Amino acid sequence: MADKPNKADLNIPDLEQPTHSPRSIAMGAAFLMAMSAVGPGFLTQTATFTGQLGADFGFAILLCIIFDIIVQMNVWRIIVVSGQKAQELANDILPGLGYVLSFLVAVGGLFFNIGNIGGAGLGLNVLFGISPQNGALIAGILAILIFVVKNALTVMDRTVQILAVIVLGILIYVLFIMKIPYGTAIQHTFVPSKVDFYSIVTIVGGTVGGYISFSGGHRILEGGLIGEKNIKYANEGALTGIGIASLVRILLFLACLAVVTTGVKLAASNPAATVFKTAAGSFGYKFFGILLFAAAISSVIGCAFTSVSFLDYAVNKGSSYERIHQAMIVGFIVVSTIIFYFIGSPAQVLVFVGAANGFILPISLAILLIASHHKKIVGDYHHPNWLFYSGWLVVLFMAFASIKTVIGLF
Repeated sequence: MADKPNKADLNIPDLEQPTHSPRSIAMGAAFLMAMSAVGPGFLTQTATFTGQLGADFGFAILLCIIFDIIVQMNVWRIIVVSGQKAQELANDILPGLGYVLSFLVAVGGLFFNIGNIGGAGLGLNVLFGISPQNGALIAGILAILIFVVKNALTVMDRTVQILAVIVLGILIYVLFIMKIPYGTAIQHTFVPSKVDFYSIVTIVGGTVGGYISFSGGHRILEGGLIGEKNIKYANEGALTGIGIASLVRILLFLACLAVVTTGVKLAASNPAATVFKTAAGSFGYKFFGILLFAAAISSVIGCAFTSVSFLDYAVNKGSSYERIHQAMIVGFIVVSTIIFYFIGSPAQVLVFVGAANGFILPISLAILLIASHHKKIVGDYHHPNWLFYSGWLVVLFMAFASIKTVIGLF
């Protein structure tokens, strides 16, 4: 068979197909994936490792982009062809495996979201001087409002697209006013003097690890795009999402490198803020506040949507399902906000959780690669050999690098 059964057969809610084009759904999923990755942890990781490794961090970014393309092309295609979410695929392969995957992704997503909420609160603190805790409350309320309005998925798509434009605009402006060592950056990106496995595991995990791997794939599925006929939209969405996230990473890396090469030490507590303050003084610091808030809110939205999608095993997906699903997303944001408000989020958590997601990646990707050759799941679909074998190379490398990282910590 060329395609999996239609949406009605799979009990997938017809949320968007009647009024939105397939390409529009794919682009919405692409921006959600990209901006799920570009959160406070993304900013902190990029600045931290640029401060530690200098231009050599460019090599880690290059590997990250290659791995990201392989991971997302595999994930989006397999999910679209099967018409099933990742945890459902896992349960088809081995009963109970999907519940293990759901636990790993949802718990990792919760910790990430605490950092996201805290980042949004810190952004408002920079802009308006309110406490990070009160800023987090405001951010949490704003995120909840996005999910409780009518046509929430459409509002979510438009919101992350606007936030992506804001993030890119700010970074381009900062680069415009700085002296960037492009030659050094290019040289060390392709011929590094040092390779740091921890940085690779962390930024790959922070870009396509944990819940982020599936944010775009699950969103495109909710939009109703299933079957081989929609693979071209899955490809476009995956490549666009990786392109946006990679562009942000490169721009931020260059900005950080411009500061580091002048001898400025990035503050350990908030390394990204140092970059903007050095570049443009108090005005640049305010710009950082906008950047941090935009990145954090977009990541809160993507994290909540995707993490909750892993807790969803409903079969009958009518109006009552939609209300329950909405309530679960709201509850996820509320819990994240409360934990941050009363406990806080240590600075190291944003980097550490990215590394933890790097451990989840080889497990989740291996499950999908096995599913790609499971006829019960994908029917007569033939997964491209280059994606299948390169996917296993990523699984092996990330497993090796993760183990090497753990050994190095002791």
